[in-house]
Amino acid sequence: MPTSMFGQVQPYAGDPIFKLVDQFHADPHPDKINLCIGVFTGEDGKIPVLDSVRTAHERVGFGQRPYLPMEGDARFRDATQRLAFGEDHPALGDKRIATMQSLGGSGALGIAADFLAKHAPGRTVYVSDPTWENHHGLFQRAGFTTTSYRYWNATERALDVAGMLEDLRAAPEGSIVIIQPVCHNPTGLDLDEASQKAVSEVVRERRHIVMFDMAYQGFGTGVDADAAFVRRHSALYPGCLVATSFSKNFSLYGERCGALHVVCETASEASNVLGQLRLAIRRSYSSPSFTAGSLVGSVLDDAALNHQWRGEVDAMRARLEDMRAGLVERIEAQAGNVDVSFLSRQRGMFAYTGIRVEDIRAVREDGLYLLDSGRISVAGLTTRNLDRVATALAHCFRSSPS
Repeated sequence: MPTSMFGQVQPYAGDPIFKLVDQFHADPHPDKINLCIGVFTGEDGKIPVLDSVRTAHERVGFGQRPYLPMEGDARFRDATQRLAFGEDHPALGDKRIATMQSLGGSGALGIAADFLAKHAPGRTVYVSDPTWENHHGLFQRAGFTTTSYRYWNATERALDVAGMLEDLRAAPEGSIVIIQPVCHNPTGLDLDEASQKAVSEVVRERRHIVMFDMAYQGFGTGVDADAAFVRRHSALYPGCLVATSFSKNFSLYGERCGALHVVCETASEASNVLGQLRLAIRRSYSSPSFTAGSLVGSVLDDAALNHQWRGEVDAMRARLEDMRAGLVERIEAQAGNVDVSFLSRQRGMFAYTGIRVEDIRAVREDGLYLLDSGRISVAGLTTRNLDRVATALAHCFRSSPS
């Protein structure tokens, strides 16, 4: 018998990404490079403070910090609805969207999982293969069984749209389907418009519930273009959920700011859903961050700051595009006849290389840290380290079987 009340508690194996970051920080290598974590940094390697956010912070000031309502800051909620769905979305005018401010995108997904576990129980949750690993964890925590639909063809290093559609057709009617509409993590490959429409049609036929996870709005093609799938699908087929994050596009990682939107059939239904979201929040953390909601709401609700912010997002996206193009160009120059053009078709924060685990672990010995999956954080690249990273990856591509 254990002598302690908690003597049988087992150790936590740790999150693979955070463990690798810890390993990186402990590594004494003088020229180590962190390509693990999804954080946008500038050429100087630092997380930028956006000028639009800085101005909003000056306006918010350091006055009183009351508790927010359970659902969050009202201006934030209205502004983030417009950002996700556009000014002319029919559900916006009809007040058919229940919106809550969340603790980051993860918090939005967690509350969504709790809400669905209560109001759509017993369903299987489908996520892309591969996906952000926490999709499984958040929904399993709520009691769901999770499984995968095909998304990435490892042989072709391309999307498997036919496999995705086949798997969604075969899924039990009314399943929950998590879809990343833009800047897919980890592959960087997104469905084109025709494929999006095909997925929406299968979802309609099978009466599936779509849970959109939009964590990188603005980092794909543009703020509005990146929301096209969400806007089109939700206008045609209510009954979907949308989780959004402002960690990346507002550079507010530590503020934990996100939103959850539930698109409903009627305004009264949306009111009821919002009430249930309030209940889930009350039983979890009671209310979200005052500062986070005020900053994002202030920027989005002010025409001049909104315009400035969009320009800053464009600049961050341009840096990612430049680093990706520079990486591909340098790898191609060194990798002989190895085709790495697939990396150019990816977009957003990550490059999904398909490099073998043994090669990835070998380059770590030289201070180059990327995930075992072969995912690279493009934002970790700079003009100072591009050549070194490209040389290491070119060697990996040359040594890998075709």
